[in-house]
Amino acid sequence: MISNPPVREIKTTNRSVSGYVPSIGRYESSLERDMFEILRFDDVVESISPQPLTIEYEDDYGRKRKYTPDGLITFCHDFEQIPILYEIKYRQDFRSDWKNLLRKFRAAKEFCMNAHFEFHVYTENEIRTPYLQNVKFLWSFKNREFTKNIVKQVLSVLSDLDEADINLLLFSLARDANNRAALIPCIWHLISHKKIGCDLSTPLNMNSHIWSIGATE
Repeated sequence: MISNPPVREIKTTNRSVSGYVPSIGRYESSLERDMFEILRFDDVVESISPQPLTIEYEDDYGRKRKYTPDGLITFCHDFEQIPILYEIKYRQDFRSDWKNLLRKFRAAKEFCMNAHFEFHVYTENEIRTPYLQNVKFLWSFKNREFTKNIVKQVLSVLSDLDEADINLLLFSLARDANNRAALIPCIWHLISHKKIGCDLSTPLNMNSHIWSIGATE
């Protein structure tokens, strides 16, 4: 998923959290790590380029300055979504350095208008949501494999119900408690691949509302 190398070296910060997310690359903070987890879960995202370019601008005194945004998100061609140039910042950073950041962000927005990009700033308010917790939970089921017969059975029964909660779907699939428990991972797997509709902006549980998307296999 990662495309071009960053234009500057990614170093550790005073937050002292760094590491590597598979298929994307290094992160400099736990907030950036969480953002990467969200992005790599989304099948619509084609690539993520950390620190992809540097923007030159002038400060209030006419001095030349440089700003390197945190990353660039590009999307699969089937989706009419323009690339997003982004910055990830803790809200506390805005309070301590808002004047300097505002100049950088204005320069980035001007650049994006000319490049046909969008510019977004993501904070913990946008990243650390129930959606992130759901993504972390569903990752362990996303790459699991299930037989075509089981998948078809689950999708077919949900199609007959049209809408349900997870408990209702399970009881419609099997009477035996052990058989119902064995089907739960398959349901999470299908939700993670958007074969079953579910609102991931709210915490997932056995009473979560789900619905049929249409395909039964």
